[in-house]
Amino acid sequence: QVQLVESGGGSVQAGGSLRLSCVASRNTPYCMGWFRQAPGKEREGVAIIATYGGSTYYADSVKGRFTISQDNANGTLYLQMNSLKPEDTAMYYCAAQRQEDFARWGCTYYNELRQYSYWGQGTQVTVSS
Repeated sequence: QVQLVESGGGSVQAGGSLRLSCVASRNTPYCMGWFRQAPGKEREGVAIIATYGGSTYYADSVKGRFTISQDNANGTLYLQMNSLKPEDTAMYYCAAQRQEDFARWGCTYYNELRQYSYWGQGTQVTVSS
């Protein structure tokens, strides 16, 4: 079992920046990602990273504004969010694959929640206009 703990959320004005962090209880050498869920909407993928090779994939809505990265030395996943918009307001979740998830699905599509077995509790991001 892997525990994921997110931090870094907060309230900012449109155009501002935030950096989210996700600390994993142990190494997760497959695929990790960030997802978000706005009130009344389904959870959606934001960005994923293949932790073993570094390939990244983004939702069109965040390309050029958000950057996913990792620090393998301290087991931390990041999401740098720039030029934030009110529509980015959501609870942001960190997710990680088990070996079985990776064997079945690989790590090439950012918006498949079912491909991730481990989830954090989320951190709230609120962007005001």
